[in-house]
Amino acid sequence: MANETRVDEIAAGIHRLSTFVPGTAGPAGLQFNQFLIDADQPMLFHTGQRSLFPGVSAAVARIMPLERLRWIGFSHIESDECGALNEWLAAAPAATAMHSRLGCNIWLNEWAARPPRAMVDDERLDLGGKVVRWLATPHLPHGWDAGVVFEETTATLFPSDLFTQAGDPAATTGGDILDPSLAVEKSFGFTSVTPTAPSTTRRLADLAPRAIAAMHGSSFLGDGAATLRGLADFYAGRLRAAAV
Repeated sequence: MANETRVDEIAAGIHRLSTFVPGTAGPAGLQFNQFLIDADQPMLFHTGQRSLFPGVSAAVARIMPLERLRWIGFSHIESDECGALNEWLAAAPAATAMHSRLGCNIWLNEWAARPPRAMVDDERLDLGGKVVRWLATPHLPHGWDAGVVFEETTATLFPSDLFTQAGDPAATTGGDILDPSLAVEKSFGFTSVTPTAPSTTRRLADLAPRAIAAMHGSSFLGDGAATLRGLADFYAGRLRAAAV
């Protein structure tokens, strides 16, 4: 049974909505985090599963009326990324889904209750007080349609499943999230480590994020570039080992 969705502001106007689900992805359980970017045109990144919609929507309603929501984004096709999309579109009649152009073409145009906004790589979306940039990351963490979002005014990266940490850790940390996430990766092997994974991850490092808003686990506050470079080095090592 899921606990109540908790709300924490991890950066100015960036709210983390976290629900811990025991027994998911191993005995330690797993957090499912969505992020509300509060702006003139607020955005929700990750919808959560349909089963979590009542709790997550109630948490958003503690911050603002659901009707204010204007944008709904996510990385790729997966239930925790976009399972409750149509529930959110029904609750927020003025909201529009945004996703990669590829993702819109291969599935979202047919599945979403309203036409989505197709984003191209490095495209910016001005929310009014916040600016998000869509970065295409095909197959990283997984999914041909995958992408991540970078909020420029707070230098917050929303990396989807990258840096997944097991259990129910604190909302934010300045400590190590790389080693705990590599332990999960080595156990479950959930990342598509393609030949482009290291360079894609280093491209994210070049953004020099001050916050990494992990979908599962603590959000990291600090030198995000170094943390991402460490992840890129891990992927490069995996590729070298596979080539032997």
